[in-house]
Amino acid sequence: MKYAFMQKYRSCYEVKKMAKALEISRSGYYAWLERKDSPKKRADQMLTKQIMMIFERSRLTYGSPRITAQLHRKGYCCGKNRVARLMRLNQLQARKQKKYKATTNSKHQYPVASNLLQQNFVSHKPNTIWLADISYIPTQEGWLYLAGIKDMCTQKIVGWSMDKSMTHALVIQALQMALSRQKPDAGLILHSDRGIQYACGEYQTFLQANDICCSMSRSGNPYDNAPMESFFSVLKTEWVHHFRYRTRSEAKSSIFDYIERFYNPYRLNSSIGYSSPIEFEQNLSAIPRVHYSG
Repeated sequence: MKYAFMQKYRSCYEVKKMAKALEISRSGYYAWLERKDSPKKRADQMLTKQIMMIFERSRLTYGSPRITAQLHRKGYCCGKNRVARLMRLNQLQARKQKKYKATTNSKHQYPVASNLLQQNFVSHKPNTIWLADISYIPTQEGWLYLAGIKDMCTQKIVGWSMDKSMTHALVIQALQMALSRQKPDAGLILHSDRGIQYACGEYQTFLQANDICCSMSRSGNPYDNAPMESFFSVLKTEWVHHFRYRTRSEAKSSIFDYIERFYNPYRLNSSIGYSSPIEFEQNLSAIPRVHYSG
């Protein structure tokens, strides 16, 4: 059948040229495509099933770029525009970002560290540059504060801590988790804002004891810690804003689930080639190191 021939070789030749060569109309070909049992229709139905499965597993957070990337990883050959069209037809819309306010208090008398990064967040080796920040989670019992630490090479949340109070203990606990998990070499740069929790003596003493170089943002410049703030924005957009937590304990369990069971092991990150942070980290560690002898 001529229409089937055109469909088979559509990726190789223009529809207009094939229609002219076969002496059939383009409108007839497109009408054939829209029939219920057409190959295009069946292919779209199969692809839609995969899209819906990926969308559901992403916890309703993936848009067409990430779903397309995941389809490619599964061996499907399709473009982002096609995926976007099928998502619109099936009313699949990713959750959109919402703004949130800053939480740390930078009005204090403690010394502040220099900005070692100057918004250069590129890192080619894990555990050489970490970013830290604090955000808040609303519950019916009151605020739950979340301190997080992000690796700039792998985009992994390497440490986190939650508590009802925003103290230096909160950020030290997050750092203790990160150090225990990652075991970085001496000289790690840990960047944060100028909040009192990061500038106080207890925190600075802990950094020095672990051979960590402290870096701090300029006053009132959120772009100096943009990747960390971006994580909190994603967390709230994709997860927190869709729940009403009755207790802090309930919120803690929910945040743990998002970070440890979704964000780190599964969520595709465009800045690391649409890999998940843990997958990217594992791939880096699998690369053999070359040793040279003199």
